[in-house]
Amino acid sequence: MPSFSAPLPPSPSRSCQGATSASAEGEDRTRPPAKAAEPRAGVSPLMPRERLIAQGAAALTDAELLAILLGTGYRGKPVLALAEDLLARFGGPAGLMQADNARLRRERGLGGPAKRTSLLAVLELARRSLRQGLMQRTVLQSPQAVREYLQLELASLPHEVFAVLFLDSQHRLITYQSMFRGTLSQTAVYPREVAKQALALGASAVILAHNHPGGIARPSTADVNLTQNLLTTLALVDVQVCDHVIVCQGGSYSMREEGLL
Repeated sequence: MPSFSAPLPPSPSRSCQGATSASAEGEDRTRPPAKAAEPRAGVSPLMPRERLIAQGAAALTDAELLAILLGTGYRGKPVLALAEDLLARFGGPAGLMQADNARLRRERGLGGPAKRTSLLAVLELARRSLRQGLMQRTVLQSPQAVREYLQLELASLPHEVFAVLFLDSQHRLITYQSMFRGTLSQTAVYPREVAKQALALGASAVILAHNHPGGIARPSTADVNLTQNLLTTLALVDVQVCDHVIVCQGGSYSMREEGLL
């Protein structure tokens, strides 16, 4: 039986090929060149690390700086998006930097130790930097630095702590000590113990401090009474009370600046 096959299409002639090529070339000459995709409004085309190198750290947003520190995100969550989420949940960089290891561990994307230890290391470096500054100059010349340091030390604690900055005769920091720990509602503070420690350290002055966990940075009647008791007790051993600072997450209160000392 004879076999049949579909006829092959005719090959295009040289003149057709030439016309097609000429037509394509003509279209290329008249078509405008494609434009590169423009970045969205407010979004830099550079990655955070590139921006930091090119423009300096001050040019970066909080999220970009945190993204550099974190390094990577996780599946479905790029590192910049992870940084933005963390800042939103912690109320900004201050809240994040005051979090402890247990709190950070509960966050998705921070379950492994690498990112958490990086954040905790930066927090400790910030503490040491502020502490070094307070040791090198009189603290009364830098009240903002004092509050920032106390924020890092106390603001994120879930329990109330009474602490003291012991100062030398030039009002430079000798040491910071967390002296008494209480519940969310009260702290047992013994003025004679503060006086005893001041004498042992050779301190000439102190700054008192405590935190209000989950509250606002305003003194209660008990806080004011305690401050007066400490003023009286420390005056007996010739130790000056320079201030009593109350801190909470997001704020601080200076009794000296408010006229209570």
